[in-house]
Amino acid sequence: MLIDTHVHLNADQFEDDVNETILRAREAGVKEMIVVGFDEKTINRAMELIEKDDYIYAAIGWHPVDAIDMTDDHLSWIEELSKHPKVVAIGEMGLDYHWDKSPKDVQKDVFRKQIALAKKVNLPIIIHNRDADQDVVELLEEEHAKEVGGVMHCFGGSVEIAERCIKNNFYIGLGGPVTFKNAKRPKEVAKQIPLDRLLVETDAPFLAPHPYRGKRNEPAYVKRVAEDIADIREMSFEELCQKTTENAKNLFGFNEQ
Repeated sequence: MLIDTHVHLNADQFEDDVNETILRAREAGVKEMIVVGFDEKTINRAMELIEKDDYIYAAIGWHPVDAIDMTDDHLSWIEELSKHPKVVAIGEMGLDYHWDKSPKDVQKDVFRKQIALAKKVNLPIIIHNRDADQDVVELLEEEHAKEVGGVMHCFGGSVEIAERCIKNNFYIGLGGPVTFKNAKRPKEVAKQIPLDRLLVETDAPFLAPHPYRGKRNEPAYVKRVAEDIADIREMSFEELCQKTTENAKNLFGFNEQ
């Protein structure tokens, strides 16, 4: 059994076949999934999905690219929705220096506010980080995010950055890029980080693993991610599944639902 800890079944790409996509995931051994909402539209869809399927959970937050669009009313709305028993995390939140829609100071302000909210409602955090390793880690440390912990989603940094995140009570989420032949950093991270701090994810419909690269990703493909990580770590696929599932349950509290 596997848990896809980060999937966007609420994306437009799944609008016509979300039920079939969920079925394929089940057939591939994926039981639970965390659907991540990151703006008004995707949060609403995530909340709809958790009402329809016992094994789908939600994370809700505001994406850094769109930080400039977030209001205090949105923050209050996320806080209210977070009371739902199947909302298991706040996010994805963080910093994205690749796109320039939202100025860095606005991104940091929205990031800080969401960390404070996560601490207030006592839920873990899902971090989006693109081209902002140092600032993300420093901000997590400044805001004492280790009090709730969370996951570095689709981690693409170095082993050293991963170790610093782990010291701050964060798990490392790996997805499709770890299967790419030229992905040196993700493979090094997959091999070297402690097994009890590893999570698997797809980020579907984005970042499909090899050999589906360039096509629409879907949660069934988290099996390919797990298979490659097991090979990299020279361990059995079954043990890798067991441990990452246990890690996800520990972080997101599935056993308490």
